[in-house]
Amino acid sequence: MTRAGLVAVVCGGLMMALACGSPAGAGGAVRAPAGSTWQYQLQGPVDTSVDAATYDVDLFGTSAQTVAALHADGRQVVCYVNAGAVEDWRPDAGALPAEVRGQELEDWPDEYWLDVRRTDVLEPWLAARFDLCKQKGFDAVEPDNVDGYTHPTGFPLGEGDQLAFNLMLARLAHERGLAVGLKNDLDQVDDLVGDFDFAVNEQCAQYRECDALAPFVAAGKPVYHVEYDLPLASFCPPPPGFRSIRKNIVLDAPVETCPAQAP
Repeated sequence: MTRAGLVAVVCGGLMMALACGSPAGAGGAVRAPAGSTWQYQLQGPVDTSVDAATYDVDLFGTSAQTVAALHADGRQVVCYVNAGAVEDWRPDAGALPAEVRGQELEDWPDEYWLDVRRTDVLEPWLAARFDLCKQKGFDAVEPDNVDGYTHPTGFPLGEGDQLAFNLMLARLAHERGLAVGLKNDLDQVDDLVGDFDFAVNEQCAQYRECDALAPFVAAGKPVYHVEYDLPLASFCPPPPGFRSIRKNIVLDAPVETCPAQAP
């Protein structure tokens, strides 16, 4: 079955109609982050002094007060949510039954892939996380680990399973008036660009994969791009439509930004 066919199957049910149609959900029309610079910080207290128009920061590690302070400075704020895996140290990790937990992620101790086929369990769990994003005042959500079908998760996940899960994430975000970004999952960009409002990508320059994000650029949707190993000069200036930075892989506060990026 083609990717287009898989999307047609996923979108055939009434429950998926919102995800496969307009990105305006129950919360009204959403607006993707539009800043030409960004900061990606998931570790440590958020450094609100960084000169960036868009901040992508952790749901649990960022207070509503910090989000409000960033808004007061004219920043847009994206809510990082681990969607396709669970970290054992998160306050809601115990709500998931053992049968939906798979293999541990390589290089990330105490973080486990989830069985994305089990939307009966995962949808209410993730809805509560997205509700918290909304309550804290975030503008958008970045669901992570949404390409488990390409990794050894411990589950027999297929392309269609991942598409259905990712479309559910877009629906959950849009129902709350939140924009939503597609994290990596380059093989499914063509099928998902219509349902996601922006892209977040790690290391497409290093792996020579940035062309796969052309559908987002063509649709006028921003690509928030980060490299960890390459020197800044090797990927600056970035491609049109990209907002490119260099970070430590632990995603603490220091950031290097490509100068004079295209809007």
